[in-house]
Amino acid sequence: MSERLDAYGERMPPTPDLEAGGRSDTDEPIGLLAGSGQLPLAIAVALKKRNQRVVCVFIREEADAQLQKLCWRFYWAGLTKLGRMIRCFRREGVVRIILAGKVHKARMFTPWRAWRLLPDWRGIVFWLFRREKQDHRDDALTLQILREFERDGMTFEPAVKWCPELLAPAGILTRRPPTSEQWADIRFGWRLAREIGRLDIGQSILVKERAVLAVEALEGTDRAIVRAGELCPAGGFTLVKVAKPQQDPRFDLPTIGPDTVQVMHRAGGRVIAIEAGKTIVLDREQTLCLADRLGLVIVALRDEQVAACLEGR
Repeated sequence: MSERLDAYGERMPPTPDLEAGGRSDTDEPIGLLAGSGQLPLAIAVALKKRNQRVVCVFIREEADAQLQKLCWRFYWAGLTKLGRMIRCFRREGVVRIILAGKVHKARMFTPWRAWRLLPDWRGIVFWLFRREKQDHRDDALTLQILREFERDGMTFEPAVKWCPELLAPAGILTRRPPTSEQWADIRFGWRLAREIGRLDIGQSILVKERAVLAVEALEGTDRAIVRAGELCPAGGFTLVKVAKPQQDPRFDLPTIGPDTVQVMHRAGGRVIAIEAGKTIVLDREQTLCLADRLGLVIVALRDEQVAACLEGR
């Protein structure tokens, strides 16, 4: 069988043998627009278990090449190659897409960014004429990019619609519960995390003894944790990570995993508080076992539980 190449001359995987048990539950392929991190891999694995054909467009310098083994078709595209992304999905008959993984937006502020990122024609038209030039916050910019795909008849769906098992259940998820002092930090940090989310700054805040150590912004949660550890060498701080009040479930849901636990441990953190039903926990069993082994606490709270805590009940 001859190799199939995409428009950039890159090898594409062969079509699976549909008569050998490889038929998907639906003839319609699902698109996966993949950034960095483990979330795209987790989603691809979950879709493959459902015999769902996945067409993946990997964002260069972000996505993990291991995804190639999990996808029915795959393509690479530069961060600003908006036209290429849309053409790749359209070529394979994709009309529904899942957006997963982080895009390191700091690349937008590197020297000579126009030459390094080099947008295609669709990207140029979007950047110069269609985007809201007054607002480059995460949600605002992502929503504008999603509308470009909608112009071509494609829609984005929440990852958790396909993989609801990734969402954190309510409760104390580790063996150790928070201490009374740690509960006080969770209550304190939750209000502030909600507020920075409302302002579309970030999802995470790190606190100790009701003092703010670090606020997540463009750098992401892991680097905010590292900064908190540098500012608090004694350790013992708490990470609070919640969904934004206006959270669009199609993208940027709060996510933690084994890497989050490792970074917290190295930085000296002791508690991770997340929002139940709205936070993705990657490799849940591994994440919780690792937290137990390293002595960390992970707790997931629902809105009504948080409200009760804030009212001092």
